[in-house]
Amino acid sequence: MAENNSSYDYILQNNPHNPNNQSNQDNPNNYYNYTNTARAIDREEIPVETPEARRASDINMKKSPEKKGSAIKVFFVALLVLAMISTVLYGNVETNRMYRQISEKNNILENAQSENVRLKSELESKMTLKNIEEYATKVLGLQKLDSSQIKYVKTQTDDIIEIPEEESDFYTKIKNKFEGLMEYIFG
Repeated sequence: MAENNSSYDYILQNNPHNPNNQSNQDNPNNYYNYTNTARAIDREEIPVETPEARRASDINMKKSPEKKGSAIKVFFVALLVLAMISTVLYGNVETNRMYRQISEKNNILENAQSENVRLKSELESKMTLKNIEEYATKVLGLQKLDSSQIKYVKTQTDDIIEIPEEESDFYTKIKNKFEGLMEYIFG
């Protein structure tokens, strides 16, 4: 895992305690470490090697694994966001279209109602008694009644019509008496 890590290789190459390390003077890339080591030697600050320092070569740096599918996840999230935005926009467009249709239909309704009021007033003006008389005399050829054309009819209101009862024969009377008796007994 640590073989491909360049920072780990750099530390291993520039470690003065590494037995595999060549002289810092031989490698021109190690100038910074060489000068720091030289300064440490001048000050007599030579670090003492401890068992922990010897195990430093055993330390491995963890390389973070590649995140597989992250581009696909980002793509699908972006696609989902785009779908949501387009759905909201489509809803707003449809709402505006419906409101526009409602306002057009309301305008048509208002025009029809005003036309209805106009036609009713025109009808009422044509239905006056004067217009009816003119139509009857001019178009239909009718005339007003004279007093000579009026005939009165006298009716009698005091007459009362009575319907006589039918006379029943002997057998019908017996039958009616028998039915009355049966109703009285059986209730």
